[in-house]
Amino acid sequence: MTTHATRFELSAADRELLPTDEDVQFYQEHGWYLSKKLLTDEEVDLLNEAADRFYAGHRDRTLPTRPPRLAYWEPEQGDVHRHNDYIFYEDDTIRSILSKPVIAATAALIAKTEQIRLWNSTLIHKPQRADDARNIVPWHMDRHYWQTCSSEQMLTAFIPFHDCGEEMGTITMIDGSHTWQETGGDDSTSRHFADRDRSELEGLLSENAAANGAEVRKIPVTIPKGHINFHHCRTYHGSGYNVSDRPRRAISLHLQDAANQWRPFELSSGGNLVYNNDALVRKDSQGNPDYTDPDFCPVLWETSGE
Repeated sequence: MTTHATRFELSAADRELLPTDEDVQFYQEHGWYLSKKLLTDEEVDLLNEAADRFYAGHRDRTLPTRPPRLAYWEPEQGDVHRHNDYIFYEDDTIRSILSKPVIAATAALIAKTEQIRLWNSTLIHKPQRADDARNIVPWHMDRHYWQTCSSEQMLTAFIPFHDCGEEMGTITMIDGSHTWQETGGDDSTSRHFADRDRSELEGLLSENAAANGAEVRKIPVTIPKGHINFHHCRTYHGSGYNVSDRPRRAISLHLQDAANQWRPFELSSGGNLVYNNDALVRKDSQGNPDYTDPDFCPVLWETSGE
């Protein structure tokens, strides 16, 4: 397929890793895409080593303020499903590897956008435990949590630190669900899945599938080491227990397309929704959160327009 000149460098080898026209069409139709091997084994191992250091207390920098709904595991919470937001900001090793241009270039092609900016990033550690229901991620779509965003084309790259299959509780896609017209929801969906009843979320999935006359096709994605699974912000997804003999480690790298900007989203309880980024990014000329802030939402890929 035709590639554009960019202000980010891609080697000839990296260009061979970009999605084909058929891959782009698959993503547009199914709402997810499993990439080629975008990270070397050495790079993935460095991510895992950085996670070890992070869990032991290492930070290259810390957030200037703590947002109100921050997901942030601390050691005193014990052996539970860990989520640590803003890992891209706090750890330089992880930041350097996830800034590899071929990752964001892949996202730009499948999302059909000329620019990819960071939105957020979460380090995840799912212990090998089937005795704690908190290790199950219920069905949800990321778009619900991003109602302050104007775009419907944002996406997430799920990056395991090892081969990741169904035994480990890999990410599971509800195939094609990004095309559904949503019904029956309200602004309570803006609350994170960890703050909601699992049966309620499962009911919302079933309700929306029925309203769209759609089959609920669950696709557990087997992800070889170094490969990345991308999914559309409106694709329902979740994951099951990790019943393997080792923790499942990964990063969810959330990405914005060029068109995304802040918008007000009024809650039925009164006032506007506040996303965590709103407490961190700079303000624009109207005093609203600026989702192009280079400190928290840096450009990871951009075509030159040539």
